[in-house]
Amino acid sequence: MGDVATSQRPGLKGARSVSLRIPAKAEYITLCRLALTGLGQVRDIGEDAMADLKLALTEAVSNSVRHAYGASGGGHVEVTYELGQDRIGIEVIDDGEGFDPDEAPSFEGDELSEGGLGIAIIRSVADEFEIDSAPGRRGSRLRFVKRLSS
Repeated sequence: MGDVATSQRPGLKGARSVSLRIPAKAEYITLCRLALTGLGQVRDIGEDAMADLKLALTEAVSNSVRHAYGASGGGHVEVTYELGQDRIGIEVIDDGEGFDPDEAPSFEGDELSEGGLGIAIIRSVADEFEIDSAPGRRGSRLRFVKRLSS
C-alpha cells in the first residue's frame, strides 16, 4: 500500500502538506483521489473545485502510471497535497521516462491520440501550472494549484 507523511512546510505561511507514495499501478489512482477527498473534510473545498481537482489529479497520476515506466512498470509515483488558506496545490513526481510537455494532442485517422491531452485538461482547470520533464531524461514533476473560494 502507499506510504503517507505529513509536515508543515517552512516558507508557506499556514500551509500543511501530505505526501503519498504509491506503486505506479492503475489500481492506486483511487487511493490518490481518496486522499484528496479527505482533505475536503479538513477544509471546505467546494463541489466544483473538488471535481476539477479530482479530474486534474486523475490525469496527472494516470500519465505517470501509464507512461513513466513503460511496459516494465515497477516504479513509484509521489503525490504531495499542499493545503493553504486560499488554495490547494498538488504535485505529482515520478522517476520514469521523461516526455515533451509541449507535445500537442493529434488525430490519427479518426482517433484522438493521448499525447498532451491530459496536460491540456490539467491546465484548463488549474489556476497555476508547472511541469518539469524532457524526452530522454529521467523523472517528471507536475504541479498545479487551484484557488479556493473563502
